[in-house]
Amino acid sequence: MEIRASTVLPARREPIELHTADGLTLVGELALPAERPPVATLVCLHPLPTHGGMMDSHVYRKAAYRLPALADLAVLRFNTRGTSSERGTSQGAFDGGEGERYDVAAALEYAEFHDLPRPWLVGWSFGTELALKWGRDPLVEGAILLSPPLRRAGDAELTAWAEFGKPLIALVPEHDDYLQPPEAAKRFALVPHAEVIGVEGAKHLWVGEPSVRVVLNEIVKRVNPAAYPLPTEVPEP
Repeated sequence: MEIRASTVLPARREPIELHTADGLTLVGELALPAERPPVATLVCLHPLPTHGGMMDSHVYRKAAYRLPALADLAVLRFNTRGTSSERGTSQGAFDGGEGERYDVAAALEYAEFHDLPRPWLVGWSFGTELALKWGRDPLVEGAILLSPPLRRAGDAELTAWAEFGKPLIALVPEHDDYLQPPEAAKRFALVPHAEVIGVEGAKHLWVGEPSVRVVLNEIVKRVNPAAYPLPTEVPEP
């Protein structure tokens, strides 16, 4: 059976709530491998909620549908403050990436309390800024940035990440609306160990199954190399 955009593979999926230090409840979902413990955890930070970003943004939804089964990964998705999706609406209001520091901390605390192994931050657009600004936690294994605009988070955060020393991978679409590969290579030079991967033909929103497969494969290549490359077909149920 070919894996298509709508394919949902077996996993243990459960609604969760995160509780922030400033008193908010955030809604989310945790997807786990169906029959084995996860080998690592993706903590997904979604795109800008004022422009439609949420925990169900398509790359993250497909990660939760596929990666527990194909790569033994836990996928933790949640709505940052004031953000709505089919799962529900998180308390609070969008704060431009500042109050969201507590949302990132709450997700990492949840991962730690529930013994979710080896958490990696996966940020997309606005989510990359949250990862760079607020993700420098000793618990974090590294960060993977999808379509980083480097606006709210810039040179100061990159310099701080260089000192932090954990892996930093940026997937930059060739036709991105905000930051394209040549400029990204210059900006990320502030982090000598960073990997900047230009993705030919891709756009900021990673529309289309070929783009999604590139993203998921690059994530798995870093987080669980034993599962790379991901299959494009699975046995019929």
